[in-house]
Amino acid sequence: MLKRKYGNRHDWQRITKRRYAQSYLDAESFKGYITLIDMVKVREPLWITYENRELCLVDDGYMWLQQFPFGKNHMVTTTFDQNGNIVQWYIDICQAYGTDNGIPTIDDLFLDIVALPTGEVYLLDEDELEEALTTDVIDQKIYDLAWTEAKRLLKEIKEGIFDLFNLADLHKKTLEKTLESPV
Repeated sequence: MLKRKYGNRHDWQRITKRRYAQSYLDAESFKGYITLIDMVKVREPLWITYENRELCLVDDGYMWLQQFPFGKNHMVTTTFDQNGNIVQWYIDICQAYGTDNGIPTIDDLFLDIVALPTGEVYLLDEDELEEALTTDVIDQKIYDLAWTEAKRLLKEIKEGIFDLFNLADLHKKTLEKTLESPV
């Protein structure tokens, strides 16, 4: 079964106090949902290691901007630290997004891409995609879709033409104005 992810991450217990905002945009530069999670207070920070680089992805004051582009097979999460600096871009390869009670959702297709502001790019979870195919969680058509999307995105990132990275600050500023009170 594919893992469904929600734009508001309502089920994530690590965040103990949060603010949330979302909007649907229909502009020439972007069409789809954008969401923003302000992690006012977290139970504990989340650190991850890519090769020899250790990064904090969740901590008090961090924000996650998620971009759900209409008709695409990916969703981008931009992690901002407490000072508003971009820590990473995380791209989930997915089936086209949907909504559940007005909240954007994706069905994760296992492959992920991480891009760092330093220019480093990592392709993750190829083994999970292979296992999903061999255990009949997905079929060959979905497997091929995931690889096609990942390869296309890696090429765009390498060529510097993946536009969602450039829209992250603008989308964050748009949503910061509408953040709800902490819960």
